[in-house]
Amino acid sequence: MKKSTFVAMILGTIGGILFALGMCMALIPEWNAFQPGVVMGVIGAVVLLVMVLVWRKMENKAPIKLSGKTIGATLIGIVGALLFGVGMCLTMVWSHMIVGIIVGIVGIVVLLCLIPFIKGLK
Repeated sequence: MKKSTFVAMILGTIGGILFALGMCMALIPEWNAFQPGVVMGVIGAVVLLVMVLVWRKMENKAPIKLSGKTIGATLIGIVGALLFGVGMCLTMVWSHMIVGIIVGIVGIVVLLCLIPFIKGLK
């Protein structure tokens, strides 16, 4: 395993755990930890962004150029992830099984649309 891949794996794991735990703290009312959850979620997101920058630097890759396609792909990914998460919450937290499954499947389809959007169709 290359050193850059190992560093990205470690930072990605730490950032992902912090982000997920922060979101749980913020969104589960029984925990009564909204503000600390938001702080932890933001710290996790920052660690994930730093991971991308560190990995690209270690791989000697050019910085990410902001273009319409990059911004569009990011927005599609955010919308898909949010739909998927809302579907999971509808199913597991609010007991709306059918609606949650439908919203979750729509989120999965939106995320799958990223592949042809980024790679293109041949």
